[in-house]
Amino acid sequence: MGEKVMIRVRMSLHDAHYGGNLVDGAKILQLFGDVATELLIRHDGDEGLFKAYDDIEFIAPVYAGDYIEATGEIVKVGNTSRKMVFEARKVIAPRPDISDSAADYLEEPIVVCRASGTCVVPKDKQRKGKK
Repeated sequence: MGEKVMIRVRMSLHDAHYGGNLVDGAKILQLFGDVATELLIRHDGDEGLFKAYDDIEFIAPVYAGDYIEATGEIVKVGNTSRKMVFEARKVIAPRPDISDSAADYLEEPIVVCRASGTCVVPKDKQRKGKK
């Protein structure tokens, strides 16, 4: 329906929350929140508020050193609500089995998470499309 927004971030050791440098799924949801904010700014000229996730599916693990690309798109526009879909993909993975600094660019990105949710921009905050 609308334009897509994408951010790419490298997960650091500070993002690792579990043994084996596994990154908490909440970090991916934080990235989706940043994508949603940019979508709302582009669409309405306001950051809006995230109301709720309808669905979240964690598909593959994320580790410190992974590069994650998070995308989102507004798929339905209501009076104040904006329905969005999100996807996060691993596009670069570290290769500690080869050396401390080895990494692979993944020709086929790995989908690590999909989600959908609703954001709200109050009528009095919507600046785009007004005369």
